[in-house]
Amino acid sequence: MPFPRIDFFALSERMMAMDDAAWARHANPWSVYSRMSILPLMTLAIWSHLWLGWGALAPVALVVLWTWWNPRAFGTPTTTNNWAARGTFGERVFLNRAKVPIPEHHTRGAKILTLISGLGILPWVFGIWQADVGMTLFGLSLMIGGKLWFFDRMVWLYQDMRSKNPDYADWLY
Repeated sequence: MPFPRIDFFALSERMMAMDDAAWARHANPWSVYSRMSILPLMTLAIWSHLWLGWGALAPVALVVLWTWWNPRAFGTPTTTNNWAARGTFGERVFLNRAKVPIPEHHTRGAKILTLISGLGILPWVFGIWQADVGMTLFGLSLMIGGKLWFFDRMVWLYQDMRSKNPDYADWLY
């Protein structure tokens, strides 16, 4: 019996309960750029256990709530002709790759950059566990840097795919 393949990208979308309305609002640059606050805020929330003890669960819960609410927090943008919106569109195109195939180099690039970002979890967790600022910042740099590079690849993916699917082209206004 073959080992089942888990699509962590699709799993993440399902966990976030992203529908068309949430995606439209997430294309707002305020949503995209404010999302960069999540990992630093989570770091501070977890570190707050040093002075709050179990009370640190409250800021951690707030960051988890912010993570879910962020794509819904801002209105739909007046224009989507910007880097932030195109990156969001590229993420949607990538998530739809089972129905509308994408070029292999985009899939490979997304997986490599996700791996780089994921590897940042190790020094980040170690740094938080040991209260080591340098290691924590190193992990954050890998995670955020990998995610930003991934997001930039999604802009490229959207640019490549919008002429191949009329639905994708309609997202740009």
